[in-house]
Amino acid sequence: MSENKRKIVIIGGGITGLTVAYYLQKEIHKQQLAIECTLLEASTRLGGKVQTYTENGFVVERGPDSFLARKQSASRLVNEVGMSDALISNRTGKSYVLVKDRLHLMPGGSIMGIPTKMTPFAFSGLFSPLGKLRAGADFILPRSKETSDQSLGHFFRRRLGNEVVDHLIEPLLSGIYAGDIDELSLQATFPQFQQVEEKYRSLILGMKRGIPKPVSSQKMQVGDKGMFLTVSTGLESLVHEVEKHLDQGTVQLQTSVEKIHKNDSHYTLMLNNGDELTADAVIVTTPHRQTAKMFSKYQFFESFKQMPSTSVATVAMAFPESAIKKDIDGTGFVVSRKSEYTITACTWTHKKWSHTTPPGKVLIRCYVGRAGDESIVQRSDEDIKKVVLKDLNKILSLTDEPEFTVITRWQNAMPQYTVGHKQRLKEVHENIERNLPGVFLSGASYEGLGLPDCIDQGEQSVRKVLKFINKKVEA
Repeated sequence: MSENKRKIVIIGGGITGLTVAYYLQKEIHKQQLAIECTLLEASTRLGGKVQTYTENGFVVERGPDSFLARKQSASRLVNEVGMSDALISNRTGKSYVLVKDRLHLMPGGSIMGIPTKMTPFAFSGLFSPLGKLRAGADFILPRSKETSDQSLGHFFRRRLGNEVVDHLIEPLLSGIYAGDIDELSLQATFPQFQQVEEKYRSLILGMKRGIPKPVSSQKMQVGDKGMFLTVSTGLESLVHEVEKHLDQGTVQLQTSVEKIHKNDSHYTLMLNNGDELTADAVIVTTPHRQTAKMFSKYQFFESFKQMPSTSVATVAMAFPESAIKKDIDGTGFVVSRKSEYTITACTWTHKKWSHTTPPGKVLIRCYVGRAGDESIVQRSDEDIKKVVLKDLNKILSLTDEPEFTVITRWQNAMPQYTVGHKQRLKEVHENIERNLPGVFLSGASYEGLGLPDCIDQGEQSVRKVLKFINKKVEA
């Protein structure tokens, strides 16, 4: 480290850490700051869950395949590194819910499962007459008296009843987090729904009156452009492009941090290779349990050790078009827990993202594993393939084996924002500020799982760390 320069170390080279390094160096150059930054990544590559597999004209995303267009930080990063020409929207199409061997069309006007148009809901085969009647109680039920955090399941079951939750809301919401809707925190995941209830009392009426909508399932069925964006060359190409913009020598791969200690006004980082690094500030973007391990000396990280994570796997299969005996007009479906299926969701990728699949071919991407049902992820590739094909055959009547299959396991990769998450995180942040000034947390374990959420957190950490360093220089 240069004697006259301040040193910032970024731990973790997933999309969050990569974003931090990019925007931090951008500010360093722009403001001509006397700061050096180093990015440490334990694996052999950057990007974390952002991984793309290509073969014979197929583009297969192993991790996230897109991001919400309305969350603009991701597309802004794409544009900043010169990839605006590669930015594309998804093709729209019908979406379904699989309940007991039958695909039901997602009711028109539903916003994350909340009905806002009564006719499609009333005629949907997803719910019994009693289930529909129970959901209608939302119009007369009083506001909840809950002031503390509560589970998504508790909130929605009270307003709309078990049937609507189990057959529609649960498959949609728990699919995002691979979690248990009856354990996931309302405040940490979808606080806007609670705000709607507080303002309008009725959830249905509130959503109808134009409250900002988090995700509209029916929007996927109208118009030329969908609500998601991706990069035509694969999301991993974005990782490579951002990496190219980093200063030479910034990244150290195959380098993990074992322990972090505070020494007066600096931090000492003990590395897996026996070396030590000294830093004025540290931005930690690792998963919560790894973060707790690095800071094992500090008891206030204890809650991270108790925070659960779910293991999931993605299963992409390529077929010739002729192999699909019973094709379906749509882009995919989610699966109700009340159904005897192992897969939790399925995307007809070739219909949703035309750039991913050569003419005459079909690309189907399935998901397995969720809270309370993760054992499938530990099984062999051949076992997973057989189970997924068995499930798909019930729906599509396949006549051929896939031309190739890409299975990607994500062990303990989906952090669970259980009830009380925001309060626990707030307490950790307050303790860090008091005891470890200059340490900042960002990433999927903390305040949002999606690519834009991680990028937003990375940008926020850059602002915080520069403010901290400036104060330190002035002191």
